[in-house]
Amino acid sequence: MGEEINENLINTCNGSPDTANVEENGETVEGGVKYYTLEEIRVHNMSNDTWLIIHDKVYDITSFLEEHPGGEEVLLEQAGADATESFEDVGHSTDAREMLEQYLIGELHMDDRKKESTKVINDTNSGESSSSWTMWLIPAIAAIVVGIMYRYYMFEHKSS
Repeated sequence: MGEEINENLINTCNGSPDTANVEENGETVEGGVKYYTLEEIRVHNMSNDTWLIIHDKVYDITSFLEEHPGGEEVLLEQAGADATESFEDVGHSTDAREMLEQYLIGELHMDDRKKESTKVINDTNSGESSSSWTMWLIPAIAAIVVGIMYRYYMFEHKSS
């Protein structure tokens, strides 16, 4: 009985490479997520076929172009490319972020994701820790300087 369980575990862990379906546009993995390469996304940069990458997710926003409050021109400028920075710079509302989910068609292929994004996250974290100690250090130094000035001033007035 123990041997049968071990064989079943070995058979389920050794999934065959045929489990991933490859389609003409994008690669589907077992989870049902389609992965698109940058080359595949770049060709979708026209007003009748518009894709964007935002936070490594791919969106087909063709039907949203006319509805976009900022105009379709700003979307077409980013069409077929990574629009994460532009999307975040504008400061979209949570409603806009939720609305974005209905246009999700897949994710950017792992090989095309920026490796700098992890460096940026690490840099911002180290920046936050350094700024957190300066948040209390600068006022502490200012308080010490004011205290020394106060004592000096009071000492001068008592002497005279």
